[in-house]
Amino acid sequence: MRSDLLHFIDGEWVKSTGADSIEVLNPATEEVIGTISNGTKEDVDLAVKAARKAFPTFSQTTKEERIALLTRIADEYEKRKDDFVEMITQELGAPIIMSEKVHYNMGLAHFRQVAKELETFEFTEKRGPTLIRKEAIGVSGLITPWNFPTNQTSTKLASAFAAGSTVVLKPSELTPYAALILTEVFEAAGVPKGVFNLVNGSGETVGDAISSHPDIDFVSFTGSGAVGQKISENAAKTIKRVALELGGKSPLIVLDDYDMKKAAKIAAGNVFANSGQVCTAATRTLVSKAKHDEFIEALKGVLPRFSVGNPRDEKTFYGPLVAEKQYDRVQDYIQKGLDEGAELIAGGTGKPEGLETGYYVKPTVFTNVKNDMTIAQEEIFGPVMSIITYDTLEEAIEIANDTIYGLAGYVVGEDEETVQKVASSIRAGRISINNPPSDFSAPFGGYKQSGVGREWGEYGIEEYLEIKAVVGVS
Repeated sequence: MRSDLLHFIDGEWVKSTGADSIEVLNPATEEVIGTISNGTKEDVDLAVKAARKAFPTFSQTTKEERIALLTRIADEYEKRKDDFVEMITQELGAPIIMSEKVHYNMGLAHFRQVAKELETFEFTEKRGPTLIRKEAIGVSGLITPWNFPTNQTSTKLASAFAAGSTVVLKPSELTPYAALILTEVFEAAGVPKGVFNLVNGSGETVGDAISSHPDIDFVSFTGSGAVGQKISENAAKTIKRVALELGGKSPLIVLDDYDMKKAAKIAAGNVFANSGQVCTAATRTLVSKAKHDEFIEALKGVLPRFSVGNPRDEKTFYGPLVAEKQYDRVQDYIQKGLDEGAELIAGGTGKPEGLETGYYVKPTVFTNVKNDMTIAQEEIFGPVMSIITYDTLEEAIEIANDTIYGLAGYVVGEDEETVQKVASSIRAGRISINNPPSDFSAPFGGYKQSGVGREWGEYGIEEYLEIKAVVGVS
């Protein structure tokens, strides 16, 4: 069992000013795999002072120096591939293949992509008598989620470093170890002292201290809407800027001209990936009444491919949920679906047969779901699909937009004009057509209660910059 009771502040591994610790569990075995320190407000103060001290020098580094730094980070990151894959499988319960092909690769991709974006990124622009300057915002507080412990952490850090911002990071206490490996990567890559600081701990202590700290200029948070609201309230007291990537209840609109077997495979893969613990998951599948039965038969045919099981088994598509609290939450939602009259065609409450140990949930599919049902309106964050029928395309779009969220949307179809009409009509930050590969240069973020701001690529760099107008330049 690991014992990691040190924070990383001003280029050194240091003891916490407090004595509390937090146990970290393997959700597949329910066993404790380690402990981390539950940091304090005083720990955050020390980290912020280190970041503030490093900011004047780091913010004045050249674009070429930051490109070189990001490249060194990516190179060192690649050397730790096996460590990342193993640790993500342990702390998150992700299948080992997904730990490699998704979690590890996405973290690496952000450092490579942002280094590439910097090559053409312009920090100054002349407009007549005015020089527009984009300058590093200052000290940034980063609060990252447990469901993607490399992806969300890497995109924030890469963008901050590219902009010249120094940072204080609080990773999730449920999955802290990927961030500790990343810290070792930064040490090996030569990130200057104070530019990166890590304080482990709970949201109630470390998270609140970061979002309310008067010497932090910007907070970037990924997580739940309730916590995002609290962070915004804390940040408002010192008028600091906030970027939020929050929840989603994304629609997948299946058009009648698309192959239903392909549509079913895409829909299931989207909902069940990462055990359904994905903010962009297309948990509302919209199918026309005319194609409903055909889609259901196709779905029943592909469901066996999306097996739940031991993360160490290479045949496993998804593993356990991250924690008992999350398991209980998902079970409650499945029961609500039954209570409100949705028709269960796969899965249901309880654990899958043979998986009594671990926080495993059956791949669950409801049909005859009405969009005002709880399972269609609230983010479940588990492997639960709701199938909703529509008569006309206009009705499908209306249903798709009938949500407080707007993070993502999906459409599958053959007619280009119709597909584009749907894509332009869904009120969400990222729309995917016919299951495309990831584009790490594309902006990522949401409309409505799915958040504020954008990450990934050049749009992510912009979040860590202030705009200055120098008027009267000859």
